[in-house]
Amino acid sequence: MKSSLAIGDAAARFGLPAHVLRHWESMGLLAPERVGGDRRRYGPADLERVAMILRAKDGGLGLGDIAVMLGADRRVRREVLGRNREELRARIAAARDSLALVECALACEHEDIAACPHFKAMIAGRLGDPRPPRAPVPCDAEAPARSG
Repeated sequence: MKSSLAIGDAAARFGLPAHVLRHWESMGLLAPERVGGDRRRYGPADLERVAMILRAKDGGLGLGDIAVMLGADRRVRREVLGRNREELRARIAAARDSLALVECALACEHEDIAACPHFKAMIAGRLGDPRPPRAPVPCDAEAPARSG
């Protein structure tokens, strides 16, 4: 790798349009070196910073919280990241529930998935049913026997 990259090359390395890096710079998240003609040059530390921003965005942090994470004092950073941790845990739990629902539907032997008691039990929580969902059982155990 060259010692530094032009904005287009740096952005392409991460699959981003160049205007994203300019926006992040305007927010104070990036401060690439400027060379002749005010052209931006992204060195290894800048690229590492882009990777940090992207990883934080993958985790659901907004740019404001990322700015705090990268620039605030430890107390403020911990407060913001603690809040984001709880939001991320909730999203992970929801994703696990969604995956379980998809896996249930894939394994179900019922002709009509909406008629499957196991599938219905899994969506009961979204209907506001206060009862905990039933323990998972194989869908084919509840399906009517097939003739043939």
